Amino acid sequence: MTPWSWTYDTFDPAAEGLREALCTLANGYLATRGAAPESRADGVHYPGTYLAGCYDRLDSEVAGRTVSNEDLVNVPNWLPLTFRAQDGEWFDASRVDLLDYHQELDTRHGALNRRLRFRDQAGRTSVITERRLVSMDDPHLAVLQTAILPEDWSGRLWVRAALDGQVTNGGVERYHGLRGDHLRPGTEGYDGQDILWLQVETATSRIRIAEAARVRISGASGPIRRTFERTDRCASLEIELDVRAGVPLVVEKTIAVYTSMDRAISESLPAALAAVQRAGRFDQLHARHVVAWDRLWRTCRISVDGEAQPTLNLYVFHLLQTLSEHIVDLDVGVPARGLHGEAYRGHVFWDELFVFPFLTLRLPDVARALLMYRWRRLPQARWAARSAGYRGAMYPWQSGSDGRDETQRLHLNPRSGRWLPDHSHLQRHVGIAVAYDIWQYYQATGDLAFLSAYGAEMLVEIARFWSSLATYNDALGRYEIRGVMGPDEYHDSYPGASRPGIDNNAYTNVMAAWVIRRALDALEMLPEYRRTELRERLGLRPEERERFENVSRRMRVAFHGTGILSQFEGYDELAELDWAAYRRRYADIRRLDRILEAEGDSINRYQVSKQADALMLFFLLSKDELTETLARLGYTVSTDTILRTIEYYLPRTSHGSSLSAVVHAWVLARTDRHTSWQFFLQALRSDVADVPGSTTSEGIHLGAMAGCVDLLQRCYTGIEMRADVLALNPRLPRELGELELALRYRGHWGITVHCTQDRLRIGLRHAEAAPIAVAFDGQARTLHPGEAWQVGLPRRSGEQIQ
Repeated sequence: MTPWSWTYDTFDPAAEGLREALCTLANGYLATRGAAPESRADGVHYPGTYLAGCYDRLDSEVAGRTVSNEDLVNVPNWLPLTFRAQDGEWFDASRVDLLDYHQELDTRHGALNRRLRFRDQAGRTSVITERRLVSMDDPHLAVLQTAILPEDWSGRLWVRAALDGQVTNGGVERYHGLRGDHLRPGTEGYDGQDILWLQVETATSRIRIAEAARVRISGASGPIRRTFERTDRCASLEIELDVRAGVPLVVEKTIAVYTSMDRAISESLPAALAAVQRAGRFDQLHARHVVAWDRLWRTCRISVDGEAQPTLNLYVFHLLQTLSEHIVDLDVGVPARGLHGEAYRGHVFWDELFVFPFLTLRLPDVARALLMYRWRRLPQARWAARSAGYRGAMYPWQSGSDGRDETQRLHLNPRSGRWLPDHSHLQRHVGIAVAYDIWQYYQATGDLAFLSAYGAEMLVEIARFWSSLATYNDALGRYEIRGVMGPDEYHDSYPGASRPGIDNNAYTNVMAAWVIRRALDALEMLPEYRRTELRERLGLRPEERERFENVSRRMRVAFHGTGILSQFEGYDELAELDWAAYRRRYADIRRLDRILEAEGDSINRYQVSKQADALMLFFLLSKDELTETLARLGYTVSTDTILRTIEYYLPRTSHGSSLSAVVHAWVLARTDRHTSWQFFLQALRSDVADVPGSTTSEGIHLGAMAGCVDLLQRCYTGIEMRADVLALNPRLPRELGELELALRYRGHWGITVHCTQDRLRIGLRHAEAAPIAVAFDGQARTLHPGEAWQVGLPRRSGEQIQ
């Protein structure tokens, strides 16, 4: 393995699902899992191809109820390509004697390569060499090149290439009781030479998906015979020819994919046919693809010393594949599991909170496009708030095509086999994530035009929702937020309560006050005419602005013990869990909620968190910003309070989410850098290690991958953007000797930040952009294009919160 390759030298059926997810190739529009071309969904393999934003809804009968679910559709599989020698079986890697096996994901150039040497049942030895790419140059194209070398035999060979629309959504075992038959028949065809096609339509969203494949052969001995076969939702081309020992046969399968959602076309099938006819050969497509990846890596590189680099490159690779610049013209959000599988049904959660920092400082146009996904669904969020009896905009916990709440109302506990009520739609804090992303985007770009046209309105409407949701407690003289769920995800009610939800979640309340303050700030930043227009259009009267001020200053925050920030009101009154006993009884206790339910108990009874909750405040806000926010609310929080709060929740967290290790690494980075680094390594391994309970085979965890990158990008460098200043305060863990990255900030491309244990250097390229203000440890400086600033880092005997 090199820093730019992810390799496998054995075929391991048990690990194939994980490998297929990690070896997914994508370009933001189109994604195909790294399944073998000869494979089909069989419990070992799961070929899956997904198109960004291509959703469909089906109804299923579950536990006596009709349940409606919207899925990211598994579209027709373009990969199928297999072969057989005379009197032999169609190739299957599990049914031959594998003499050599090598699979490599090239993250530098976005290619998947495979080489197999095998002996079949008749004793014939052959070598297969495959190269595959999903074009980062043209988002509608992909190509598979397969070379078949008969080593010690000559004779007749059959090759079969197909476009398979008989696929279903069946990649997640716990969803198997739900329908996944999203594709309806359309048309199949063949031009009599080398192009075949397939068009299908989704069941309810009526999206017409067209795939056209060009299959070309070189190296055949003698004439070639082609036979086309069409079946329901499948187009297949069988090619019969002769091969000679020592002469490779090369099959090149180029495909084009279009849908009826695409722009600048009249219809999807003619567009796909035209694109595949015009496409170049593999080497030409590959050359343009490499140029596109070279440009991305120049923009998004991040370099560290040590063993973390290959995994780091892999994670950046998957971020760029899922959220490439091709999505700028698409109406898509951040799918929590990438475009790599069917877990979470391809829905958009709050994971964008962890993804946006990478994008705003690398690919701001992509970040802006993702914010527009939320903007277009603002009317739906307004309707959701009004339907629930609130004002403003209430964004859903799970979002898909149109912004309605896609959160399930039942979920299956695989341990008990029971379908249970699901109250996760009460995680109203997704609106906080949207607001935070808007603010961070503006801080990184200074894009006042976006703030004026879109961002400020979203901020005001989200603030309006929190102001509406908050109720005034006369006895306390405080506003409260009741009946929600926090980021913890475990606690959805109090023990024995008749209503779902918990009260005064610290993260929700503090960040709601923060959001309201940012909305007021955004209004003041707007040109006066635009501010007046927005107030008039939204009906934002002076008395509502006064309520904004009051709520943002009088929100309740619960504390307990020696000033520890309470995860929610009454958290400290819950029972303590016997952690040691559960660790002895179970190999994996990350999903304690499922374990306890299967035992007839409830997680709601215990001081147990699935992931960081109250500690999320220390993740999103610097010490200064958090203390300022709490001081505005009338609470004095000292460094000791923060330390005690961190120490309190560390042993009470099961880390049942891949995001948990990211947040814990962050909050410990200024107090215990060694433990922070251990959490970083835990997060870094979360998607690549084949550990019990891992669900990466169902799709990567995009937020955790981005969070790992951001720990290096912002946390260990101490980057913060506030008040038009790019501040840095590096504190590298001892295990990290050197860190270098390139950033974009306020119109500057290629800002270089280089950190070692004792030195910081920040440099700007020559450009026409305006100078920027940078700061370090109380020192401030204006950097002009072409200038660099280098400072020594003080050695500190102890670590402190900053």
